[in-house]
Formats: sequence, C-alpha cells, structure tokens
Amino acid sequence: MDLPWNPELKAVAEKLYAHCEAHTELQGLDELYAADAVSVEALAMGDMGAEAAGLDAIKGKHAWWNETMEVHGGEMKGPYLHGDDRFAIWFQVDATDKTTGERNLMTEIGVYTVKSGKIVREEFYYAL
Repeated sequence: MDLPWNPELKAVAEKLYAHCEAHTELQGLDELYAADAVSVEALAMGDMGAEAAGLDAIKGKHAWWNETMEVHGGEMKGPYLHGDDRFAIWFQVDATDKTTGERNLMTEIGVYTVKSGKIVREEFYYAL
C-alpha cells in the first residue's frame, strides 16, 4: 500500500534502517542526526545515565556499547512510519556483556523524531 507519507520522513527512516542493517551506524549518525539530537534509553547506560544530549554524547553511547557488548547476531523489522515526523524500528540483539559474561537476547523498539530532514530525538523501549 502506497500511503501519502512525508517523503523526507520516509527517506530518513529508510536510510537509518539501511545503516543499521549494514552495521554503518556511525556513518548514519553523521549523515542523519542533528548536532543537538537527544537519545533516551529506558534505563541508564553504564555511568552515562539514560539520556545523551548532542551528537558527540550519542557517539559516546555507541562507543560504550561497542566496548561493553559482544554482539552475536540480531534482527530488525521496520521502519514503521507514524504521522509526519516519527518512525520506529524493532530490534532484537543477541549479545554478551564483556564484563559479566552474561549473554542475553534483548528486544527493543526505537522511536525516532525527524525535523528538517534530521533525527532530533530517539527513544528506546525495552521488552520485558
């Protein structure tokens, strides 16, 4: 079904999905995120807290994840568009915490807000 989605929103959603699928997330951050974007996790991430404000802080969150977790695989679904300015992607990641050795299958939904062709906010919702 071809619905009348905001073409800018659709393009950003498709590009982010493609970067995640290709494991080029850092390139996606530079290309798709506003300099003052905010990333909000459902829980604190290490010593960083739950919220990262600004592109450098979001890159720091990604660096923490890459240093802390060993990813064995995963899957994604989406993107799912909502209105003129939001979309979501469903993620499932099989990863081991390098500090504890604990392996988990984590499921979350990322909800992204887009303004002027850039992601300005991302929020992550965790499955029980």
